Amino acid sequence: QVQLVESGGGLVQPGGSLRLSCAASGSIFSINVMGWYRQAPGKQREKVAAITRGGNTNYEDSVKGRFTISRDNGYNTVHLQMNNLKPEDTAVYYCNARIRNHPLGYEYDYWGQGTQVTVSS
Repeated sequence: QVQLVESGGGLVQPGGSLRLSCAASGSIFSINVMGWYRQAPGKQREKVAAITRGGNTNYEDSVKGRFTISRDNGYNTVHLQMNNLKPEDTAVYYCNARIRNHPLGYEYDYWGQGTQVTVSS
């Protein structure tokens, strides 16, 4: 009923930049929080950044000052601008959105399929 489609991952050298995008579509009445998570090999998934509908943001400590999350409520999209990338940023990045499908329904968490980000020289 709801799809989150990510784009923008790839291979980049240390110090480089990438911009991830995620578009939500389907049975959507409203979207509350949107965010990005990542999972490196052998590690648990961790939250990288999140943004509320009103634009309030929060970031994982290691990405503060380097990553910027933004969203376009009109297009149900969220972006993650990643600058000064480091090898430790290498992971699969997942888009997340807390969505209400109907006016009187509950909110549910939805996930994208993930996009690989590799930072290596």
